Amino acid sequence: MEKVTIKDIEPQSPPDENIPNGAMASSIGDARLLSEPLGTIGLAINYYELDPGESFAHSSHRHSNQEEVFYIQSGTVTFETETGKITVTAGEILHIPPGTFQFGINHGDEQVTAITLGAPREYEENTQYLIDCDECGERTTQVFERLEEQNEFITRCTDCDTETHRISY
Repeated sequence: MEKVTIKDIEPQSPPDENIPNGAMASSIGDARLLSEPLGTIGLAINYYELDPGESFAHSSHRHSNQEEVFYIQSGTVTFETETGKITVTAGEILHIPPGTFQFGINHGDEQVTAITLGAPREYEENTQYLIDCDECGERTTQVFERLEEQNEFITRCTDCDTETHRISY
């Protein structure tokens, strides 16, 4: 059994320059990753603070085997999905089934605070993103690949197999 204070966990977010060209976001909010400190095994849990214009992720994405739940504590988030836009306000919860493309962004004037849950916890290798591909001339499904020897990630279009972006870490 573990107990943590959210504010004691260091916030993480990628620098804006690491957001791939052609992604939907311009800035990603602070995420406090709570799974490790809580010792969860089958559940991912994160706390987010999104300033106006910030999003949960860099682009619309889907997890093939992970369902997600977003509890909005304060503010309003607009989720762009395959079937349209869904607005979620303070005190509301949204469930995203596995395999559903979604992109949550704070279009409001006040900060959003949210807790997200995902199960199963491990999902990285099964995540697909919608990002512009210059080679295809449109937004396509892409995957991140880790190049451990170079300490880099690349995004690769699944339609034409072109590398579309490279990020150092």
